[in-house]
Amino acid sequence: MQRNRFNSEVYPMEMNSARPEITLPEYGRNIQKMVQFALTIENREERAKCCKAIISVMGQLFPYLRDMEDFNHKLWDHLHIMSGFQLDVDSPYPKPEPSQFISRPNTIPYPKHAPKFGHYGRYVESMIAKCVEMEDGEEKQNFIRAIARLMKQNALNWNRNTVTDDVVLNDLKYLSNGALSVDGITEIHAVKTIQGNKFQDFVEEGFNRNKKRKKKKFKKKNF
Repeated sequence: MQRNRFNSEVYPMEMNSARPEITLPEYGRNIQKMVQFALTIENREERAKCCKAIISVMGQLFPYLRDMEDFNHKLWDHLHIMSGFQLDVDSPYPKPEPSQFISRPNTIPYPKHAPKFGHYGRYVESMIAKCVEMEDGEEKQNFIRAIARLMKQNALNWNRNTVTDDVVLNDLKYLSNGALSVDGITEIHAVKTIQGNKFQDFVEEGFNRNKKRKKKKFKKKNF
């Protein structure tokens, strides 16, 4: 209970838990109340004017989407959804059917097997499998070099100091079951990630700073 400071009247405070559920939370509760008010308007023309005003306010909430195709159509569909498909109004677009929004999207299959090397990632194995299917030639060799660079870059995210080209090339041959030849690759040039470099530099900088402090000699002052 809350007391009004201008008079002694006591009125109950409206809690969110006691309010009805919002159909489309991205529009907020005020838009939902405006739609519910439109349902109570008996005059058809007045109800149509009210709905157009609501559509205008809904469009102002997302001005960066106005250039999107069928933006107004989506707004009218959302208006009908928020009204529970009970709004009878003359709109420039056909009223959607509730059955269109009942069907669930297809389930995305989740990978069932873990990658053999977690520091390389699952996409590297997919790229290697794709490279094995390619015909021999310059394009395939360039693809192999690109995979090797990506493998070294991903490995650098885990450990910056102990990643060698020989280890990366041997892992590449292992992941391809010996189907990919790495004989022509002598050196792997990988771009180190900024995040990994910053963290490692921070650790090394702190270590060197503490080391200098220990070596610093303090002169004895005579008082």
